[in-house]
Amino acid sequence: MQFKPVPDPPADLERLETVRRALPADAGEIDDCCQHLIDETPLETRDEAGTWLTFLRALELAAEEPVGFRRRGPASSGDADSPALDRDRLGQRFRDRVYGADAALAVLERADEPLPTGAVADALGDDRSSSERRSRPNGVSEDRVERLLGWAALLGVADRVENGYRLAPVREKK
Repeated sequence: MQFKPVPDPPADLERLETVRRALPADAGEIDDCCQHLIDETPLETRDEAGTWLTFLRALELAAEEPVGFRRRGPASSGDADSPALDRDRLGQRFRDRVYGADAALAVLERADEPLPTGAVADALGDDRSSSERRSRPNGVSEDRVERLLGWAALLGVADRVENGYRLAPVREKK
């Protein structure tokens, strides 16, 4: 399953961990998760909180159950309350589970040089089938592509450089 909502990327992974840790350990502990995130984190609106909840689900840092949301352990082998986030696992989950992330990264992979956001959005628009172009003639939102690329850079799967973005070199496992 892929998830479409992508919040604005924060300056660092600390915000991701702050929002994840604000979720209850057990579903049903709080009645209104969106309001709870507004009260406990720098998030300001219900829409923003809802987007973050969905995005945390995509990264497998939150789970939705019939009685509400709960936090899941970070993408590491440690304790569920461990602050260590494994960027490699998060990057892979981002690529696999966030709609459009893999396609945007594939555009970077095919490029010989760093690409600005607009060029990635244009390439994604060109990759759509003719029926998709008819149903959404304005193409792919550059704002959404900017958020995707920002998260890709934060999670270490892309690099932000002076001219735009490029695919990050594969890091060796230790």
